Amino acid sequence: MKRMPVVFVPHGGGPWPFADVGLPKDELEELAAYLRSVEALPKTPPKALLVISAHWEEKVPTVMTSPSPPMLYDYYGFPAEAYEVKWPAPGSPELAKRVQELLAKAGIESAADDQRGFDHGTFVPLKVTYPEPTIPAVQLSLKANLDPADHLAIGRALAPLRDEGVLIVGSGLSFHNMGVFRARGNPAFVQSGTAFDDWLKATITATPEERNARLTKWADAPGARVAHPREEHFFPLLVVAGAAGDDRGTVPFNGKMLGIPISAAQFG
Repeated sequence: MKRMPVVFVPHGGGPWPFADVGLPKDELEELAAYLRSVEALPKTPPKALLVISAHWEEKVPTVMTSPSPPMLYDYYGFPAEAYEVKWPAPGSPELAKRVQELLAKAGIESAADDQRGFDHGTFVPLKVTYPEPTIPAVQLSLKANLDPADHLAIGRALAPLRDEGVLIVGSGLSFHNMGVFRARGNPAFVQSGTAFDDWLKATITATPEERNARLTKWADAPGARVAHPREEHFFPLLVVAGAAGDDRGTVPFNGKMLGIPISAAQFG
């Protein structure tokens, strides 16, 4: 089996592929086209998906263990159809156990949750990528301390999964500031968002050593705190970068959300 790539995907705003969320159609069409392309990235179909979603934080990294995860509609204020979306991918208690084994081997405490369902950081983008949900999928939470080094270490611990047929997917947004999005095109905010996106693209494509050093000090980047007043939507990328190991990254998608640049990342 060939080693799986690892990817960080923008999951967009709310239930955007399945309900009208008021975002520009051309921007959404570009994002949807990218997400559809993700299915073809692995040379062989993955045996399972491990998803790190921006929408789940716990004291320690926590893995979902249900064999049939429910839907978790963790958004509000959208049309009724947004709460009727189904993505009934099977879970994988076996993968969940393996995740905990690898974290323990690296000295990282973890926990399990047999009730957690797929939040929209998982089911929204992956319903576009895998509309037929036959591949087992498991979510792993962020660590609530949002420490960069901790999340890079989590990714490093999970890297062996790439040789076991598991596609690791980080799901978030490279720019996530709701106040800026509501300002819709304010030039100062667009400038800050562009500066951060330029820094991010240079970081993704840097040598692994430089990439990880830059990500560890991401808050010093130009426009960082405009892009992320709180960093939970950025940190799935850090887990992915940790799992990337010595692979250099590419930026397979660079689009916009309400005029602000957003990027994806791929390693391997």
